[in-house]
Amino acid sequence: MDIKILHIDSNNAILMRQLQELGFENHEDFTSSKEEIEAKIQSYQGIVIRSRFKIDKTFLDKATNLQFIARVGAGLESIDCDYAISKNITLIAAPEGNRNAVAEHTLGMILSLFNNLNKADREIRSGHWNRGSNRGHELDGKTVGIIGYGNMGKSFAKKLRGFEVDVLCYDILENVGDANAKQVSLEELQQKSDVLSLHIPWTPETNKMVDATFINAFAKPFWAFNTSRGNNIVTADLVAAMSAGKVLGAGLDVLEYEKLSFETLFQDKNTPEAFQYLLKAENVILSPHVAGWTFESHERLAQVIVDKIKAKYFGEDKIAVDEKRVTGIGGLFFKSKNAKELVAWYGKHLGLKTDDHGSTFWWKDSKGNDCSTQWSPFAEDTTYFEPSEKQFMQNFRVHNLENLLLELQAEGVTIVGEMESYDYGKFGWILDPEGNKIELWEPIDYIFK
Repeated sequence: MDIKILHIDSNNAILMRQLQELGFENHEDFTSSKEEIEAKIQSYQGIVIRSRFKIDKTFLDKATNLQFIARVGAGLESIDCDYAISKNITLIAAPEGNRNAVAEHTLGMILSLFNNLNKADREIRSGHWNRGSNRGHELDGKTVGIIGYGNMGKSFAKKLRGFEVDVLCYDILENVGDANAKQVSLEELQQKSDVLSLHIPWTPETNKMVDATFINAFAKPFWAFNTSRGNNIVTADLVAAMSAGKVLGAGLDVLEYEKLSFETLFQDKNTPEAFQYLLKAENVILSPHVAGWTFESHERLAQVIVDKIKAKYFGEDKIAVDEKRVTGIGGLFFKSKNAKELVAWYGKHLGLKTDDHGSTFWWKDSKGNDCSTQWSPFAEDTTYFEPSEKQFMQNFRVHNLENLLLELQAEGVTIVGEMESYDYGKFGWILDPEGNKIELWEPIDYIFK
């Protein structure tokens, strides 16, 4: 295969290593100017970037052999997407890679701000023990409004499941709500929310979306958090609302004063007055655009890019025999009027070895490994099968669940929630075309013995 890829930003080492193992030829150039890269880009079929410079029409016109652009991150705002697509260039991003990091960071900002953790820490270090002024707020009982319910928004909503909160979401796409968030109109979200969290891309529609008019449409004073893009908020209007008590506090991982590369702030001799306010305000917490940039996501982002490039060029044929998707039936779950009595009946009359969850059947795979399959009645009012309205749910045993979910998402399959890990294996959930919820299980069988 004669595919040359130019890497213009540094990333986790697994990206280039795995691409090389797949037969791609990697070149790197982390220092040349945009113009210098343009002068040689016609020699490459692929380019891997983060955000060093904008890939515009001029760049794309010179990239005469380009087949794909892969951005190691969630958004594609640094690329002229429409023009690239018109030239049959595949666009690849990796929102799956850092959605968990963004969700955890957002929740961390909320809890830190609600409980004055940064402020209290600074005061104690300065010799002040101020209990009264550091009394916090509880998240329980609040209504959290999420704008943008894609990878990031869904992941954040999932993190809120342990709190007694109402979660609302608004998105330009229909039917994206799930068991973790109720999809509502923007007007309803503004009427009910105590906390606003932005998880939207930077587009012409979202640019400066959160302005004075938007803020004043909220019925109650609220807390604002932004881990999306800085230009989605008009900082001066946010600060004015904070001064007036309309916004109770803000957690900002991104600022409109960032450079396009996100690596530094714009250098201006006259620091904007609104930014000066943020730097001094005690009800503000700031971080330098790192919500999605954890040690774990650094590796995961690279892996997602590798997997998507692999899928583009090899598709299903590159999946080895021992990496086939479904390896067996993992379980059959169904709703029942009285699960406890039903389990007892099957134990008594059919001789099933049962426990509180049903029954475990043991068998051996083609390699002689012990494997288990679960049979489990669920309560009639269970929410575990949502968003499916069916009376049953299938569980399939799979190989390498994390990669499988990435491949399924790339194929347009609906993913429900996010992958979860337990001592008996990893779990993920999808919907088939008829709305049946399917549980995918990468098992650790011996836990059930």
